[in-house]
Amino acid sequence: MAAAAAAGPGGFQFAIDRGGTFTDVFARCPGGRVRVLKLLSEDPGYGDAPTEGIRRVLQEESGVAVPRDQPLDASGIEWIRMGTTVATNALLERRGERLALLVTRGFRDLLHIGSQARPRIFDLEVAVPEVLYEEVIEVDERLIPHRPGCRLPGKETLPLLEGSTGASLLVQRPLELSALRRELEGVLARGIRSLAVLLLHSYAWPGHEEQVGALARELGFRHVSLSSAVAAMVRAVPRGYTACADAYLTPCIHRYLESFRAGFAHQLREVPVLFMRSDGGLTPMQHFSGARAILSGPAGGVVGYAMTTYRHEDGQPVIGFDMGGTSTDVSRYAGEYEHVFEASTAGVSIQAPQLDINTVAAGGGSRLFFRSGLYVVGPESAGAHPGPACYRKGGPLTVTDANLCLGRLLPEYFPHIFGPGEDQPLCRETAAQAFRDLAARIDAFLAGTAAGARQPLSVEEVAMGFVRVANEAMCRPIRALTQARGHDTARHVLACFGGAGGQHACAIARALGMSRVFIHKYSGILSAYGLALADVVHEAQAPCALRYEPAAFPRLDGRIAALEQECRDALRAQGFTGEQIRTEAFLHLRYEGTDCALMCSAKGHPPTPRSCRSGDFHAAFTSRYMVEFGFTIPDRPVVVDDVRVRGTGSSGISCETPLAPSGKPARVETVTQCYFEEGYLETPVFLLEELACDHTIHGPAIIIDKNSTIVVEPGCTASLTRFGDVCIAVGSGSPRPVGPQLDAVQLSIFSHRFMSIAEQMGRILQRTAISTNIKERLDFSCALFGPDGGLVSNAPHIPVHLGAMQETVQFQIRNLGEDLREGDVILSNHPCAGGSHLPDLTVITPVFWPGIPKPVFFVASRGHHADIGGITPGSMPPHSKALCEEGAVFVSFKLVKDGVFQEEAVTEALMAPGRVPGCSGTRNLQDNLSDLRAQVAANQKGIQLVAELIRFHGLPVVQAYMAHIQANAEVAVREMLKGFAARWGAAVEAEDRMDDGSPIRLRVQVDPQEGSAVFDFSGSGPEVYGNCNAPRAITLSALIYCLRCMVGQDIPLNQGCLAPVRVVIPKGSILDPSPEAAVVGGNVLTSQRVVDVIFRAFGVCAASQGCMNNVTFGNERVGYYETVAGGAGAGPRWHGRSGVHTHMTNTRITDPEILEQRYPVVLQRFELRRGSGGAGRCRGGDGVIRELLFREDMVLSVLSERRAVRPYGLRGGSPGAPGLNLLLRRDGRTINLGAKTSVPVEPGVSGTWDPPHMLPPAPWHPLTPHLLPGAGRLPPADPRRGRLRLPRGGGGPRGGRRAAGTPELRRARERLRVPAGTGDRLRVPAPPNCGRGAAPALATHTPWGSPPTPGTHSPWGRPPPFLDAHSLVGQPPQPQIRTVHGAAPQLRLCTPQEASPPRSQLCTLCGTAPPPLLDTHSL
Repeated sequence: MAAAAAAGPGGFQFAIDRGGTFTDVFARCPGGRVRVLKLLSEDPGYGDAPTEGIRRVLQEESGVAVPRDQPLDASGIEWIRMGTTVATNALLERRGERLALLVTRGFRDLLHIGSQARPRIFDLEVAVPEVLYEEVIEVDERLIPHRPGCRLPGKETLPLLEGSTGASLLVQRPLELSALRRELEGVLARGIRSLAVLLLHSYAWPGHEEQVGALARELGFRHVSLSSAVAAMVRAVPRGYTACADAYLTPCIHRYLESFRAGFAHQLREVPVLFMRSDGGLTPMQHFSGARAILSGPAGGVVGYAMTTYRHEDGQPVIGFDMGGTSTDVSRYAGEYEHVFEASTAGVSIQAPQLDINTVAAGGGSRLFFRSGLYVVGPESAGAHPGPACYRKGGPLTVTDANLCLGRLLPEYFPHIFGPGEDQPLCRETAAQAFRDLAARIDAFLAGTAAGARQPLSVEEVAMGFVRVANEAMCRPIRALTQARGHDTARHVLACFGGAGGQHACAIARALGMSRVFIHKYSGILSAYGLALADVVHEAQAPCALRYEPAAFPRLDGRIAALEQECRDALRAQGFTGEQIRTEAFLHLRYEGTDCALMCSAKGHPPTPRSCRSGDFHAAFTSRYMVEFGFTIPDRPVVVDDVRVRGTGSSGISCETPLAPSGKPARVETVTQCYFEEGYLETPVFLLEELACDHTIHGPAIIIDKNSTIVVEPGCTASLTRFGDVCIAVGSGSPRPVGPQLDAVQLSIFSHRFMSIAEQMGRILQRTAISTNIKERLDFSCALFGPDGGLVSNAPHIPVHLGAMQETVQFQIRNLGEDLREGDVILSNHPCAGGSHLPDLTVITPVFWPGIPKPVFFVASRGHHADIGGITPGSMPPHSKALCEEGAVFVSFKLVKDGVFQEEAVTEALMAPGRVPGCSGTRNLQDNLSDLRAQVAANQKGIQLVAELIRFHGLPVVQAYMAHIQANAEVAVREMLKGFAARWGAAVEAEDRMDDGSPIRLRVQVDPQEGSAVFDFSGSGPEVYGNCNAPRAITLSALIYCLRCMVGQDIPLNQGCLAPVRVVIPKGSILDPSPEAAVVGGNVLTSQRVVDVIFRAFGVCAASQGCMNNVTFGNERVGYYETVAGGAGAGPRWHGRSGVHTHMTNTRITDPEILEQRYPVVLQRFELRRGSGGAGRCRGGDGVIRELLFREDMVLSVLSERRAVRPYGLRGGSPGAPGLNLLLRRDGRTINLGAKTSVPVEPGVSGTWDPPHMLPPAPWHPLTPHLLPGAGRLPPADPRRGRLRLPRGGGGPRGGRRAAGTPELRRARERLRVPAGTGDRLRVPAPPNCGRGAAPALATHTPWGSPPTPGTHSPWGRPPPFLDAHSLVGQPPQPQIRTVHGAAPQLRLCTPQEASPPRSQLCTLCGTAPPPLLDTHSL
């Protein structure tokens, strides 16, 4: 096959990209003629679009009619290559195969919980795509890593296995197949025929999975995906997702392939059919599977621009810019394809090689909005139906409409396929009228702002504004792909393709400083063309666990050689000769003790005496690590996670045909009026098919192709290459002058730029940090501040950092004053200086500008350091009573002075806690220093980006727009408060209590005219003798987070959110303690309770788990810290999400296999605590159970809340269950540790935790602003030699804790059947909205007994993601709620004898008819 292809087409060659809307066909006919066509992917006139495309080409080329209803004669077809979105669409639309998951017992919910992070931190309805499987079967089996120092009793009797990685494993529990057989038979009987199998550590020893797979196939399952075969890499969660995606999608792909083959005579048996995989390589049809098919379509485009735009002579890197109807894909090529080995699509993480393609939700069909003074583009899309407004189907305004109104799209060159009858042209007038209506709304808004009176906006000005904002939105992912990875954006070529990209390419290139845009002649079908140019690829991979050191080189060389031979054999079987086959070896390398692995080739690093035969991988790794992260760790061993070989068979296809020069000027097709920054300009129009390689076209101009429109902007020059491609030289142009006065378009653009600064700072910090907390758990935040220390923008990192960082910066301004100089960097963590808790170290750098004596901006980064000293490892002591016990303290410490990093001084300060009796200095000094340097580097990046912005626009303009952005956030919050007051009244209040009984009280008084409010926390409890004291900055962080959530739309999060708010916090209270008070729990526990109280006052949603569930364990050799998820509170129209981090945190959790590989523990269970979420029509999210078995002597610390006081439900909904922390001793005793404790644990105890039973739903009762009382805490018994279980709680009607001797726990112990010789286990069930927990439900019933009318219950004119408040209980009990209109939160309860009044009856309390937006349970 390959040889024939290289010699020239002896038959028809088809490269086809089947997209979601269109199918593109590139065909080479015998003799070399090229045919290109585009047709709809779905059309009632034909069954399959690729088959129809092939039929049309064969018919037109042969001149013989080819009937659609007969199989095609394939004898003249040399090969077919395809890319398809069949798998992607099935995943997006959840139309895959019915599927069951088989997983190791104790981990049935592992893939539901995932990383435990929520995708959008300000969305109260946690929208996470549901898992792909219908059923879960738990398999009795367990492998655990063998550890030399393990002291588990009886481990000597456990079978020892040699894993494929080189590491050994113990069989803790052998595989039990008899019970599994019965369960699989039941699944088959229910009609499920596809299985995914995920057994822990199967990547290293797949024997158990292979036995399960054999049994399933024997029983008759049609498809079985073993995780060890689909993705043989460490990390159970992404490997499980990949196996599920494969089992879910592969049957769909096979059905499509069967239907495709059925359209041809002899089922295409003699025709090579290849499909594009996500990694950019082709594979035979029979090997095409779901897990490798997700990016099949976009991958062709990447290959297309890489093969046509990149020039090896100069090595100039290329940015691929593929702008479609719904979104824009951005990628990079610099001589090699850039791959990622874990990426998410439609909420599913796939662990397989994929091209690194970044997507932004801004395309031609992206909708346009004006919200609170901002121009907003997307992420919503008009879709194909109804499509943009100009499609004549009543669609919304989109980017396409904007380009049409600006004259950049010419309707006369579009087919007449629009309108209800699909026979009309594009309608400019419909789009223009929609823009006129929008312009009137914008004018009305601006008239009441700082912009003041001005000339009414024209249609063109508004449309141009949206185009500029869309361009800026598309620039952000390009900056992330280049600047944030250490590349200079301006050095790249912009390779533009896709239907809409040519209209924006010049403007985007100019904004990014690029000088050249390349648009291939087949840009409209580049994905199909890329298929024709692509290589056939076969990859082989094997897991590994060896150090990269001379002793391991023979084994590594042997594995590489075996994988290379596998690739060569597979490619020879497809017809490639030895000369056409190339192989390249990769090692997946990381520093020992870190979690950031890089897939490295030794290309450019020849072998040395101290390297593998395939090359010096260590040199390649350290070189790339330096580029990626800015540092290396010279004395740290390097570990090999995987060995991979990529074999390619090159077909040698070339489809380029040189153009002859014309010798005369280019013919102008017509001249039109096109709108640019300068206004309307005469713009000549050219047809691409009439242009020759000697033509040069000066902008402004429009070049029209059959499938795309190219806009050459003023100051740019287009020329044609010898092969007919368009190359545009981008001039710098004259920048549009921007003044300090408010302009809504510039406001939107500056909003993107300020946010981009914070985002890039975050990427630099993550890249350059070394600790697990920052690099993998992402426990950090970065932000930009104004000269007064007010927050300007922050990336969406950790909510608890948001308002607190502003307090820190403003404290330094007050405290240091004139002593704040250029070249200084400040380190601070003290609560009185705006700190949250001591492990959160904040690094602040002032930004100076020539001629200005004081800082013009500030940049800051806050990161959680794993240890800074104190009385316990991890610096999260559960029993600290004073700040000095929690670690090193910094108030205004100059970390960098006059440009010099003060290593000696900061080392001394970090070790200073060791002088306090019972305390230690930092236990991880080198990581502290490395992470502090990373924070300094992140700040430096922020300074560079701010300086670029100032150089371009000038300092007065940048600072003016900083103020405008803050004012914009203020407007959004004021609108929200006015709307709330109009519906619910001007005064609300709420109260909740900590587990020790400390009250947190809030009264909110809203001014309905001004949209301002007073948040008064008077009456909150006094400072506590413990560590749940929350510095004032924590309360401000909680408040700014809540306000942002309640606004319900994307707005800049900054100081402006707090401008309409006055906050009253009593000095000496738990929310503003003395400077010496312990505060470590205030940051992670009390902050969550403050959020619950605020949301309770506003009636937004029920309480979430109310805790971060902090678990720390360690000894003199190792230390580990994690926070564990729980349940999210229900809302008026949504159920609470189970097993997710909520509100003030969003950190990730360590994968079970990584945890067990690196730390001396076994994770026995990690699953949802079913039934722990509060009951109601909308249920609260369930908590989780997390159970740890210790393998060495260690000290365990637990810092948690909601173990006594349950998370509240709203409007009749039941509260969630409380959390529970249990130590299961090996003598069979179960000990309740309470919420906060630190205990020594020994290896070898095991046990099982039985979560508290949910009480039946509470009777229908009025909501009162009083907290449910909580029971006191029992002192924990001596827990040594026990196992600790930490239930993260469910809920009951009252707070309280089950002591170790209650009947429930006695019954639980009886069910344990603890085997002799087992050891300590920690189990942590989280409360449903509690502990680790579940969340309560909202339960509300309207007094008239009917559900609300959708969309009518919001004072903002649209239903926000909260405050719909009537919904949620199935059949309410007899008592009915009456409403007191206009009162603060109090609900009256009718007696059971009083029936519900009919809908038309007047209110029985006030004699008036209830208003349409006020249901009777409201205030």
